[in-house]
Amino acid sequence: MFEFENPPAFFLLLPIPVFYILRYMKIFSRLSLPLNLSDWNGSNFKWKGSARKFLSAFGRALCVLFYICLVFAYADPVFHLQQKVYSSKGSSVVFVLDVSPSMAAKDIGSLSRLEAAKNSIVSMAEMNGGSELGLVVMAENSAVLVPPTMDRKFFLNRLKTVSVGELGDGTAIGTGLSCAIYHLEKSRSPKKSIVLITDGENNSGAVHPHTAARLAVSKDISLYILGVGTRGVVPIDYVDPKSNKVYSGYLESKFDTSSIARIASEGNGKFFEIESLSALSQAVSSISKNENVAQSYYIKNQDIFYYRQFLIAAVILACLAWIVRRLLLQETL
Repeated sequence: MFEFENPPAFFLLLPIPVFYILRYMKIFSRLSLPLNLSDWNGSNFKWKGSARKFLSAFGRALCVLFYICLVFAYADPVFHLQQKVYSSKGSSVVFVLDVSPSMAAKDIGSLSRLEAAKNSIVSMAEMNGGSELGLVVMAENSAVLVPPTMDRKFFLNRLKTVSVGELGDGTAIGTGLSCAIYHLEKSRSPKKSIVLITDGENNSGAVHPHTAARLAVSKDISLYILGVGTRGVVPIDYVDPKSNKVYSGYLESKFDTSSIARIASEGNGKFFEIESLSALSQAVSSISKNENVAQSYYIKNQDIFYYRQFLIAAVILACLAWIVRRLLLQETL
């Protein structure tokens, strides 16, 4: 929450409109004597100094802004930040995200499968504020992008950089699950889970997905699988990150959920078939509810003061006003 610790300081702004009103009413104005210059029986001389008029007005505006910044600094602006700090461990969730080229198919509302998947991960991150989150991406190979961490900013920033095709063509589900299990098995969290988001069958990698699913059961790790995609002809559009080649057209989607549903069954997990944004939202809510852990926490209050910024701005404006009025306009200050 943003507020000012010394709001009566704003009464010091009242002299500004009063000064200009008095100047307009000719009550408080500079003493001047009119002097007309003209040829004999000719027209009066008119000075066309538009640039000087602009600089003069600009210099006055800088002086006014300088004074306003001083008043704002005196008002002591402060931002009160409240941060929830958890003192007990929550659940640990590792997302295994398919980044094979078929995930660029746009058949989940107006979004591609990958975009919808990333949005669902962001939603879960917001719902489970005290959970550790990790991220594994997979295609022909798999890679751990984020080990389980409480650092939401780092996790979400890394998630944004994920793109289709960065790990080649293929779907190494077993390898992706194995990477997630490796980073979860030593966790001390009361609940550990893997959320696999994919649109295809396992056709790559050295680890069979059923083997990985049974390993998750032995390590007391819950398994959730979201099968994202529809069947039929769907539009597809993406840029290969390796060759920068643009692929655009239509994909004959033969999305078969039976194989990944069997993986969920082997891991005593749950399978969600996602063909729309509403189905995706329901799946995310269900997983968040199941993996929610009651945690103890305290509120950390932090005050961020901004008077220094206004003082710096005032100094800069004062220097600019001096340059304009003293050096450019040659006025006596």
